[in-house]
Amino acid sequence: MCGIVAYVGERTAYPILIKGLKRLEYRGYDSAGIALINNETYLYKCKGKVKDLENIVKGKEISGSIGLGHTRWATHGEPNDINAHPHQSQNGKFIIVHNGIIENYSHLKKELINRGFSFKSDTDTEVLANLIENIYLEKKVPAELAVRLALTKVVGAYGLVIYCSDEPGQLIAARKGSPLVIGIGDNEYFMASDATPIIEYTDKVVFLNDEEVAVIDTEHLELKNLHNDAKTPQIHKIELSIDEIDKGDYEHYMLKEIHDQPTSIEDTFRGRISMDHSKIFLGGILDVLPKLINARRIIIVACGTSWHAGLVGEYLLEEYAKIPVEVEYASEFRYRKPIIYPDDVVIAISQSGETADTLAAIRLVRKLSDATILGICNVAGSSIARETDAGVYTHAGIEIGVASTKAFTAQITVLTMMAFLIGHRKKLIPDSDYLELVNALTEIPDKMREIIKNEGFIKDVANQYTDVTNALYMGRGLLYPVALEGALKLKEISYIHAEGYPAAEMKHGPIALIDENMPVFVLAVKDDSYDKIVSNIQEVKARNGKIVAIVTQGEKTIKKMANHVIEIPACHRSLAPLLAVVPLQIISYQIAVKRGCNVDQPRNLAKSVTVE
Repeated sequence: MCGIVAYVGERTAYPILIKGLKRLEYRGYDSAGIALINNETYLYKCKGKVKDLENIVKGKEISGSIGLGHTRWATHGEPNDINAHPHQSQNGKFIIVHNGIIENYSHLKKELINRGFSFKSDTDTEVLANLIENIYLEKKVPAELAVRLALTKVVGAYGLVIYCSDEPGQLIAARKGSPLVIGIGDNEYFMASDATPIIEYTDKVVFLNDEEVAVIDTEHLELKNLHNDAKTPQIHKIELSIDEIDKGDYEHYMLKEIHDQPTSIEDTFRGRISMDHSKIFLGGILDVLPKLINARRIIIVACGTSWHAGLVGEYLLEEYAKIPVEVEYASEFRYRKPIIYPDDVVIAISQSGETADTLAAIRLVRKLSDATILGICNVAGSSIARETDAGVYTHAGIEIGVASTKAFTAQITVLTMMAFLIGHRKKLIPDSDYLELVNALTEIPDKMREIIKNEGFIKDVANQYTDVTNALYMGRGLLYPVALEGALKLKEISYIHAEGYPAAEMKHGPIALIDENMPVFVLAVKDDSYDKIVSNIQEVKARNGKIVAIVTQGEKTIKKMANHVIEIPACHRSLAPLLAVVPLQIISYQIAVKRGCNVDQPRNLAKSVTVE
């Protein structure tokens, strides 16, 4: 996920930009760059980290009281020096930094090439810069009007800061679908993707709304919409400490990352779902989409939590895309002699993009077959991103807690979009159903926020089970992988032995373990298997097991049987894993805290398993 920071005022911009980019590093990125303006424009950018950018800038001109900075998470075009932001238009009239995705960039690019424009990078951002310049030069209008006219032609999401060399002393900012905040100082303004780079300088901010454009110089902030209607800036006071900025006020990174999930899911589908929710756009797999649509089989390789996300993907892809799916532990797959066909598609899932077994698995596939290999990972420029044919980044941001939370739900979000997109392209999902599914997905973040608001109650439930030595988790269908994930979270951070099972398998052995000391966490939301799960709960109750049930709001039958009931909002049955996992994450976290465990760095575990 990209980060923007910009400044116009009386101070030297460079220190503000560099410090701001460092504070945005948690968002994840693969390249960085800055533009400094002082009569001339000084542009420095590179693949890599902010420290690499600092090394490049050493000894070079850094004067100027206007500047734009950016950390890029690659979407269009590989991570390299050329694709890094800021981008300049062909004639150098405009400099631009951009978050988001321009969905119709390919069409716009073809039009601009026909008009004589050439391109240095592979990015959609350079297309936008040249579109603005083309309008500016042809229509001979002010820069802000050229920006507004260009944005009326754009389909997609954007957070933008733009400088025009013909109108020095001024920056233009715009937003649609990608957040942008403007900090107000004394004869100075700060722009950023979020408030973290701003809080050292001011506590007064303006949050841009969708399709708003701000024209900013050292003395003025003029706000309007794309249609030139003037808007009154609403100034907010922010209360935020700069200390431990990544963790904020949370006791642990894991808790923060549980709370981050509504936003990380929004970030994962932002720019990938059209504004009218009529289509899903996954630019990273656009070129291989025909191979996905016509795949003989999909094989998902992953480890740990990512493997659980893959299991959810199996259910969704088979139901909606009607493609056979196999989910393999990468650590086992790599040592087998698997049969791989040329028209198979292999999907590797890894939060870090560096998981050794998963890398080995895709390298094995590469040796055995011409199958298409896709990646789903959270780190742009990682090994899996480089070694796969195509893929989709999850925009969960850097996840610091060893026990994965927001990466898991972001991975499921990507797999869900893939299933819906392929199914619709194959005409297996009618337009009306497709619209319903996409709308339902966009509602998930707010419903997740409702669950998190109930955290106090969930904590009280968790406190009843801090001294247990074993626990069972059970679910059916799409919720079986969530049962596995809930059990893994408890094992990872509280060191309590826990196992997840398909509910119907309880009677095939595990039910022998149940007694009055055994908590059984049951995923029992309203879906096609609801009546069956009720029967499974009765079986546990008959043996005096302690039942903690995750149910749909308003549920009455299970309330009469369970020891504890945690309600989650109703949602489309295909999206239930995204909501049902949240109470299990909170329960695991609270039990671990009460037991005095090191939540963020549990014993014997590393965040990324990059060695065998």
